[in-house]
Amino acid sequence: MKYLQEQDREQLHIFPVTMEASIGTDNKVRMIELFVEGLSMEELGFKTDFVENGRPAYHPKDLLKLFLYGYMNRIRSSRELEKETRRNIEVMWLLKGLNPDHNTISNFRRDNPNAIKKVFRATVALAKNFNLIGGKLLAGDSTKLRAQNSKKNNYNEKKIQRHLDYIENKLKEYEQQLSENDGDKENEQELKQQIETQQQRKQSYENIQKQLVESGEVQVSTSDPESRQMITRNNITEVAYNIQTTVDDQHNIPIDFNVTNQNDSKAMGDMLRRAKVIIGNNTFTALYDKGYHTGSEFEKAAELGIEVLVAIPAVAANAPDEAYNMEHFRYEAAGDYYVCPQGSELHTNGTWYQSKAAPFKQYKTPDCKACPVRELCTTSIRNGKVVQRNKYVAYIEANKQRIQQNQ
Repeated sequence: MKYLQEQDREQLHIFPVTMEASIGTDNKVRMIELFVEGLSMEELGFKTDFVENGRPAYHPKDLLKLFLYGYMNRIRSSRELEKETRRNIEVMWLLKGLNPDHNTISNFRRDNPNAIKKVFRATVALAKNFNLIGGKLLAGDSTKLRAQNSKKNNYNEKKIQRHLDYIENKLKEYEQQLSENDGDKENEQELKQQIETQQQRKQSYENIQKQLVESGEVQVSTSDPESRQMITRNNITEVAYNIQTTVDDQHNIPIDFNVTNQNDSKAMGDMLRRAKVIIGNNTFTALYDKGYHTGSEFEKAAELGIEVLVAIPAVAANAPDEAYNMEHFRYEAAGDYYVCPQGSELHTNGTWYQSKAAPFKQYKTPDCKACPVRELCTTSIRNGKVVQRNKYVAYIEANKQRIQQNQ
């Protein structure tokens, strides 16, 4: 059987091929070249002044081209990017044969973090100039990115106190053993060493406790300070970051991202504010899933003048018979009271109560005591039906109406 014949590696080619001819006209590296060459590195904030003595520096545009190529091809390692400059014809063409080492590449990334962020803004501005961003309908979502910090190096007040209590018990145990020591010098020295070790651990946890109090947060991470423990998937918790992203619907182009350490429930307002600046107006509509369904964030959207459509989370039935669930109680805004399905009025004493979610008022009626359908409406024998109305209900109801109108 015949096989294809390989070429001799020592054979000379009569028609040498240039790097330019090796790169197709539709190759993405040509896009990187055009984009970067059109940027003003000084305006973006890249470091452009270098010491004149010694070997000439690499131009920041060349290093940015390599950096962008790496991210587009999922090559983040500085050492791997260095290898690509010597074996990848696309990179050779892009850098015109330059071979920066991994230290140079790493230093460029380290020295220009804010400028690199502005490059993303420049891509969005370019897309706007080419009318690739509609600016009419946006969608926001998030993804969790695991941090370098492990769970054992993430602390809340309860966890810190548990460690301190354990250490305190061990210290008492060692001190008791030391007081009962019968003159065994070797054992005495070992106990003193154990006591010193536990005292050092105690000081370390007290420092973490102080850091937690001063931060005003509910948790603190020691090796990756800005990361937080959060639910990532299938109710699994990880120490992570939450990456918020906003995408324009016309060509599914991301126009913004923000690395946060909070869950989605408090993210919508800030992302809408940023989108308003990027788009240049507030006439767009923004879509979000049920994780963003928070009254205070609806208020922020209304203050920005932006229409949002947020998926409504399922609400557990709060009455024995669904005919007496909350949605069947009519609210009369003029008199600030509710009317139940039986026609009774539920009034409030005007007091605002505090909860983790939002301030709320309670509405009750004395008619519950003699109501013939009381057992269908509530399981509370003492208080009867109690309706809670939080501060943001008007915004939540407005979102519900928009959802219904767009179905």
